[in-house]
Amino acid sequence: MRTDVQVSRQWRATVAAAQAGDRRALDELVAGWLPLVYNVVGRALNGHADVDDVVQETMLRAVDNLGTLRDPDSFRSWLVAIAMRQIRDRARRRRDRKLDEAVPDGTADFAELTVLRLQLEGQRREVAEAVRWLDAEDRQLVSLWWLEVSGELTRRELAAAVGISRQHAAVRVQRMKERLETSRGIVRALDGACPELRELTARWDGRPDSVWRKRLARHIRGCGYCGDTRDSVVPAERLLVGIALVPVPVGFTLSLLLGGKTAAAAGSVSAGWSAKVLGVLTKPAVAVTAGATIVAGGAYVVVQTPHDPAPRTAVSPTAAVTRAVPQTPVTTPSPSPSTSPSPSASASAAVYGSVVDAVDTAPDPDTRPGALPHRPEGGITSSGGAHAVLNHRGDGVTLSGQGYVLVRWQISPQYRAGSLVMPSWTGLKGKIFHVASGGGRRMDDRVSTTDTSATGMGNSAVGYAVLPSGAQQMWQNEYYYVDGSVTFTVNERGADYGVSVFPSSWDAVEKDVLYGPPEGAIRYGLVRDDGTDAAPVPQYATRSVPADAATVAQRSRV
Repeated sequence: MRTDVQVSRQWRATVAAAQAGDRRALDELVAGWLPLVYNVVGRALNGHADVDDVVQETMLRAVDNLGTLRDPDSFRSWLVAIAMRQIRDRARRRRDRKLDEAVPDGTADFAELTVLRLQLEGQRREVAEAVRWLDAEDRQLVSLWWLEVSGELTRRELAAAVGISRQHAAVRVQRMKERLETSRGIVRALDGACPELRELTARWDGRPDSVWRKRLARHIRGCGYCGDTRDSVVPAERLLVGIALVPVPVGFTLSLLLGGKTAAAAGSVSAGWSAKVLGVLTKPAVAVTAGATIVAGGAYVVVQTPHDPAPRTAVSPTAAVTRAVPQTPVTTPSPSPSTSPSPSASASAAVYGSVVDAVDTAPDPDTRPGALPHRPEGGITSSGGAHAVLNHRGDGVTLSGQGYVLVRWQISPQYRAGSLVMPSWTGLKGKIFHVASGGGRRMDDRVSTTDTSATGMGNSAVGYAVLPSGAQQMWQNEYYYVDGSVTFTVNERGADYGVSVFPSSWDAVEKDVLYGPPEGAIRYGLVRDDGTDAAPVPQYATRSVPADAATVAQRSRV
């Protein structure tokens, strides 16, 4: 962790030079500390569209008031305190206007950016996603605490930024950590939802809030499935040690002309530091620093320097998220004992698309599945983000890239039973395979010890969701491999059902199909992939783009 002394030694001279009106020193100061401010604000506001405005306002105030800073050694805590004031001011303004705090459509939240840009996996990813479930006040605190445990801030600076004593800060942090751990449990439970949790969340819109946090936490406390943790849970502070700052997005522009001041306006400013800075900023010059540029007119633009590695995947303006994993050559592990037949030589030479999903027989309970070939993974981008919830007819998501995708079923016959109109895959460019089925059970397995008629498809009292003739029976979790792009569409019309669509990974698929939950596991899973073009393609898939996705033929030509 960087100490106050180390920070002071590094930045004292720079701050002093910037206060004296040195344009290059100011450029260096802004370039050095913009990422810290961006991370504080981004995490506190969870990537809301206002993040850019609050970051800009913070840096503008810092630039305009730098001359009032008496002790250059306290620059970092002073800057963070300005950021927190701007965050709180923004929150008050929005409360007064009673505006929705949710991330609007088209905005990627900061949890997604953190996972993507830092390539977090496992429990580190879980912590990042759990922040979504915190209330605004806790997110403000976690934005500072995250930087404290990762070595960017001290506890003294955290307390000063919040405006409380170190002792009070310790109490606040402890309470926030307890709610963060509850939220981590929710993220874990949703990743492998039990039947009761699927039913509970059937009408959830997918946006975390305090009401649903309490509901889900109450369910988890009383559920042996969702409340069980097979893997040891590492404390969040240990997971965050040494994690880098989330990079400022390429192309982020920061205008340093406070209040729209121009060179002409600067001339009317009384003599002093502010006038000096505005004067040099409006000169027709360009100063390039590590990752930033101040250009003529005072616009500060984040650029990518030759020393920076190329980003793996850009986040699109449509809240797209990519879960990228290292490129891995195709390998086929030695198969474990399985009832699945080995592909024949003729099958291996099958033309792509000639093998389509067909009705199969469910494996015996707890039958170990065959080996899952590891296809190359470059990352999947989803137009619906990390967790797309599709509940109504016509809801869809476009998947692009190279990697694995999870489609999780949620059937709700208690609201409406009847015949299913299956989801479809349209506009296929490239290839798609149905590689595995998991989640611990098929949807037609029994789900109740008291009602022998109850399955994931319904029961005798409320009715059943009925598959089309010849359709493949789905499991709770269905995994697909995409190499190209395709649009997945829900065609709900008879029975009431919804699905969630997640970018996934080979590791996640293998873990799901090999290891059932400690309680309630009826089956492990089923591997359908043989690593060749003979792996089955979904039944309702086509390269065409029909006006009504529900009209896709059961065995479309791909």
